[in-house]
This record gives sequence, C-alpha cells and structure tokens, in this order.
Amino acid sequence: MVAASLLLALTPFAGPVPAANAAPALISQGRPATASSTENGGTPASAAVDGDNGTRWSSAFSDPQWLQVDLGASAAISQVVLRWEAAYGRAFQIQVSENASTWTSVYSSTTATGGNQTLTVSGTGRYVRMYGTARATGYGYSLWEFQVIGEFGGGGPGPGDPVEPTDPRNPNLGPNTFVFDPSTPTATIQSRLNTIFTQQETAQFAPDRYAVLFKPGSYTADVNLGFFTQVAGLGLSPDDVNLNGHVRAEAFWMGGNATQNFWRAAENLSVTLPSGVTVERWAVSQAAPYRRMHLRGTQNQIQLWNGGDGWSSGGLMADTKIDGMVVSGSQQQWFSRNSEFGSWTGSVWNMVFTGVTGAPPPHFPNPSHTVVGQTPVVREKPFLYVDGSGEYRVFVPAVRTNTQGTSWYGKTPAGSSISLSQFYVVRPGTTAATINAALAQGRDLLFTPGLYRINETIRVTRPDTVVLGLGLATLEPQNGITAMTVADVDGVKVAGIMFEAGTTNSPVLLEVGPTGSSASHAANPTSLHDVFFRIGGAVAGKATTSLRINSNHVIGDHMWLWRADHGNAGTYGWNVNTADTGLVVNGTNVTMYGLFVEHYQKTEVIWNGNGGRTYFFQNEKPYDPPNQAAFMNGSTRGYPAYKVSDSVTSHEAWGLGSYCYFNVNPAVVNERSFEVPVTSGVRFHNMVTVSLGGVGTINRIINNTGGTANAANQVQYLTTFP
Repeated sequence: MVAASLLLALTPFAGPVPAANAAPALISQGRPATASSTENGGTPASAAVDGDNGTRWSSAFSDPQWLQVDLGASAAISQVVLRWEAAYGRAFQIQVSENASTWTSVYSSTTATGGNQTLTVSGTGRYVRMYGTARATGYGYSLWEFQVIGEFGGGGPGPGDPVEPTDPRNPNLGPNTFVFDPSTPTATIQSRLNTIFTQQETAQFAPDRYAVLFKPGSYTADVNLGFFTQVAGLGLSPDDVNLNGHVRAEAFWMGGNATQNFWRAAENLSVTLPSGVTVERWAVSQAAPYRRMHLRGTQNQIQLWNGGDGWSSGGLMADTKIDGMVVSGSQQQWFSRNSEFGSWTGSVWNMVFTGVTGAPPPHFPNPSHTVVGQTPVVREKPFLYVDGSGEYRVFVPAVRTNTQGTSWYGKTPAGSSISLSQFYVVRPGTTAATINAALAQGRDLLFTPGLYRINETIRVTRPDTVVLGLGLATLEPQNGITAMTVADVDGVKVAGIMFEAGTTNSPVLLEVGPTGSSASHAANPTSLHDVFFRIGGAVAGKATTSLRINSNHVIGDHMWLWRADHGNAGTYGWNVNTADTGLVVNGTNVTMYGLFVEHYQKTEVIWNGNGGRTYFFQNEKPYDPPNQAAFMNGSTRGYPAYKVSDSVTSHEAWGLGSYCYFNVNPAVVNERSFEVPVTSGVRFHNMVTVSLGGVGTINRIINNTGGTANAANQVQYLTTFP
C-alpha cells in the first residue's frame, strides 16, 4: 500500500507548460496519476489512465480514498468518465485544483450505482480527482479507467499530444521515476525505496516499472531492489554519486533461491558499505545487470548468491570496479566484461571474463574459468546524467576496440553528449503514432518506466538514433505486429528496453535491418544493451522469432530472450506461449556479449552470417515438451540450442552452456546442444551441458561429439571443437 503522505512527499515533475486543444478531448490519458493507496502491486494509480480497460487502480479497504491525475496545465473540464470495476464508490466527489492542495468540487453523489458513468461537469484546474467517501462494497474503490475530457485555452497541442518539447532542466520523467538530490531528507529517500521494494519484491509478472535516480552527491541509503526496478546515478562518472549503505539484491522471498531474481538493474553508482560491514550481496539470475558500478573498499566483497541457502543462475557485470573480491558461491554461470576486480573466487559451470583485470587464470573445466584478455569491439551502454549546470543529458559512449578494464576509472570516457531537449520523453499512455511522429522529426527516445501496449510498429530510421529505457520500460505489441524495426543505418543504440509478446502471434518482436541489408557499419555499428524479451509469463504471449538481426556489425551487449517456463495462470504451456526461435542472425560480423536464450520450442539461436562471435552463451531447453514426438526436428530428437548454418565459413564462440530439465516428460532426449559446420573457420571453446537434477537427457554436446548428460552423468564438458 502507498501512503498518501509518501505520495505527496516528493515534488512531481512539472514538465513544459503546453498550449491547448481547440476542442474538448481526452486529456488525461498517460498523464501522471497518484492515489491515496493501492490494494497491491498489480493495481497502481497509473493503470486508471493508461487507456487499457483490462488494467485497473484499486485502493485499500477503507474510507476516504482518492485518485488524482495531473493534466500538466490548467484546463477547462467538461466531462469525467468513470469506468468502475465491481468495487465502486457509492458516495464520491469530482474535484479540481490548480495546486493539488486546495480543491473545488464540481460533482457530488451519495447514491451512485457503479458501472460506466459519464459525468457532465464544469470547472477549471490542472489536477482532477475522484474523492471517495463511502464504498458500495466491503472492498476498496476500483476503476478500470478515469478519463477527463476538456480543453486547454488558446488552441494547439495539449500535454501528451504530438510532439511536446522536452525541458532539459525540468523534464517530466513520468509518474514512476523518482529523482533525489543531496538536499532530499534521508528519511524521505529511504521511505520511498522501502515502499517500492515492498511492492516489487515478489512482483515478477506485475505491470509496474520504477526508476530511482540520484543526482551527483553523497547519500545514506539502503537500496534493496525488487522486480522491474532500476537504481542509477546521474553523474558522468559512477564516483559522482556515492551511496553510503547498500545496493543489493536478495532472494529471501524465495527461501534464498535466487534463480528467479530477474529484471532489475543497478547502474552508474559508487557504494560505500556501512562501518563494520564487509559483504554486499547481488544474488541474481538473468536480466539483472550490475553495470558501471564501483563497490569501494579493498576489504569488501560482493557475493553473487544469497549466501548458504540457494542457487543463482547467471548475470552480468560490465564496466564495473570492485575494489575487493567477487565471490560467485553457488552462482551457476556468470559473464564479466571490461571490469576491474581486486580478485575473484568461485566457479560452478561457466564463468566467462572478457577484458577484465583481476580475472582468475584461464582454466576449464575445473574451475570453469574462460578468460579472454581483451574485448575486441564494444560500445558501452548510453546513460542519463545531469551536468554541472543542472541540464539533463544522455552520454553515448564511443566504440572501443581491444580494451581491458572500465571505460571510466582513471580515464576520460570517449563519446558524445546529447541534451535531453533532443529526446522525446515517452510516458505511459503515449501512442505509437506519437512516438513515430517524434522519430520522424529527428528526436531520440527516452522511455520512462511503464508497460506500453502499442498498436503500431515503432520505426527507427535515422542514423545514430538513441532509444533508451528507464526502469525496464516494456513494449507489448498488439494484434500480431512487430514491436520495433531499425533501418539498415549506422549507429542506432537501443538500450534498457524489454519486449513482451502480445497474445496474437508476432512474426518477430525486434528486427534490426530489413531483409537483404548489406551496408558496412564497421566504423559505427548499431548496438543493443540490456535488451530483454519475454514470451508468456505475464500474458499468454506468442512470437515466432524474438530478435532478427539482418544488419552487419551489430553488437549485442547483454540480452535475455526468454520463453516463460512459469508465470501467471494460463500464460505458459507447450501450446500456450508458442515461440520457435529466440535469435536469428543474418548479418555479417555480428558480436554478442552475454547472450542468454531459453526455452524456445525449436532451434533457439540460428546464425546464418559469417564472422560472428559470441562471448558467453547460456541456454535452457524448453521444460515442457509433452513427449518425444512433439520435440522432433525431422528424424532428429529435439533441436540444437545454437546452430551455425552449413553455409557459414567463419564463426567463433567462447564459454557456452546448455541445460535440460524436461520435467513434463523426463524421457525426452535432446540430441545435441550445438550444431556447426566442420571447418577450420568455425571454432568453439569451453562448452558444458547439464541435465538439471538428472531430469532429461542431452545426448551430445556439439554435433556428434561430447558425452551424454543424464541422470547418471549430469554434467559434461568439452574444451574445444573441432
């Protein structure tokens, strides 16, 4: 539950003052909404103004309660539409205000009957609220939609209409972004962090998304990250923001088992642990980047598991400095890139280090350390920061070659800086048509935290466009469309975005370059950073292919492509969340760092282009084939996790793991995990297959080589092929 005092403790973003619509129109959709309380994490205030009749706000079970929306500027209100759920208000008022403090009633009822109410009102205000004084049921107040119809004086576009400018000093970063500066009281910061964590700790498939941002300075805070929460510093260097306390992820909600600690992020901060404390915990699995971080203190250590009481299953450290020790513990696999460690200890199946100082010596399989001394070509993830004048900007790192260590510690990062005024700030409720209009005007995109159900493909066509998400902003395409396409142009950056398949099958969710793309982008490649895909789990999503890369020289910097093996009831199952393939690469010279692809029903990665490279690959086969007949590739049992096509003459990969857990039918066999042409230009290094708990069989590791992973021999290794 979100207390009213907490919601009012922070000053909302003011945004630019708009001109107005020429005639009454819907002016509340996608605007910032707050409430006196929420029943649970799945019923936020924002759900009542998102334009989706399938999502709702609901309150605590007490009186009074309120829901309000900030229109962004004063407007003449002529109508309010209330679409009640079964728990409705018997007595309530519609109130308007210019300052969210002094309210005027423009409608009142004590005998309301719920359902869909269209109320004719007359009043003026920037803020409009439903103030409920008596519930009709024993539950709270619950609204599918709260719509305000009105007009802004003077004509022209109102807030939310195409395409509003962005004030780079006072941007409207949406209702679920919280920005703190050193003058914010410590108690206010901690209260907000605690509220978000309480809501998000177990909210694995809920729609809410959050970003908590710290301006340069020093703070005292304990940041415990739950699902779909990003914490980040707004300095140009991680050391510009120091948190005295913790930035941690733990798995006590699951009894210490961190194998489902997904979808959270810590970025661009330095952390000083409290006096007498020497252990930080980052117990995570997929889609939980620890990026551009600095854990201070040579005596300290960071644990990549919950500590003595459970497994964790894969993660990323990139562009990060750990002064002390990294302890992997029961972490099953991990990818570290361009980082600086005091030391590292531990391994289970597949630990990969690329361009890391302080990495352990190369040794595989016991301990299972794959070490590549330099990162051949990479661009770090773009990030939001505030400069010395108070202007919000986005720093876009330059492409670097043959590198080791961080991009920032003891050095000046190479790259370019873009004022946020060049970005269109996308907030919940924004239509895809508006987003495309902004792109057509040459704007970059900053997606604020939210779930965006889009009915039109987002089309990125301009070279060097930046598409940056906060709080794991999520795109869910409707009616079987492709969520996003990127033209075959130089230097596009897509970062911090999650793609969620809709219930109507999409042929592909993200396509980089159209079919037949042939241009060279060697000097300025497109790059994908912390880009995640989910098929099922929240909704019964369907997509034939998640990501198709047709352009050349694309860089993938940490991606998780996941067909759900668990989730909300009715959202997963062999015939429910159908998905053939996670990744198809048709472009040449494509490089992947930290590639996680899991549970797809056919070949999970298909690589058709020459010159491909992968540094760390983690895979689980689908859990749920009902029988062997349902999982056949012609006459072959099952499908490879990673296939390099027969026509390819050059490809190289380091540190690859593929696991099976055929719990629906343990008799199912997967013939092989990796399938490649036998030629001198195709080389695989350090592979592992695992039958998790001995449930199911992987017969061979690569082609017809490697031992059988099954109940009798659960783990099999191979160091080189051919």
